[in-house]
Amino acid sequence: MTNIDILKVTLENIDQLQKIGRQTFFETFASGNTEEDMKKYLDEGFSVAKLTTELMDSNAEFYFARLDNNVIGYLKLNFGQSQTELQDHKALEIERIYVLKDFHGKSVGQLLYDKAMQIARQKCVDYVWLGVWEENPRAINFYKKNGFVEFDKHIFKLGNDEQTDIMMKLKLND
Repeated sequence: MTNIDILKVTLENIDQLQKIGRQTFFETFASGNTEEDMKKYLDEGFSVAKLTTELMDSNAEFYFARLDNNVIGYLKLNFGQSQTELQDHKALEIERIYVLKDFHGKSVGQLLYDKAMQIARQKCVDYVWLGVWEENPRAINFYKKNGFVEFDKHIFKLGNDEQTDIMMKLKLND
């Protein structure tokens, strides 16, 4: 997996972003959720209108992981007021790191994570935070391995189902 490029997503890439977003979210969560809730979330969360708004937000950035010109994963970061909860100007939120199932265990998620940390250091934030579903041990272990610790919980609504996310953070500066 040496030829993976990490590239910033632009409005021109919205179709690819919608496709990778829907596919990776479905692969990750379909088995633990109802078909109705998944459809509702995918339709709303990955609509062209919502993605356009997110791509035009100067406090949000998306990055693709590409292998041989094929998008195999992506990252979404939020800064300042665009963070989903804390809105701390000294923090960066990793809202999403998703990788196609066929590429799990091949360090693609780590490359996207490393990009997030590079940006966090460039922006001189004090900490990076995120929310991860309490029933996603693979992701929880990934973040723990990278030094994140739990600090709170919040509700994430998937369709009509309220689910608990574990909020985790990694301090960069004391």
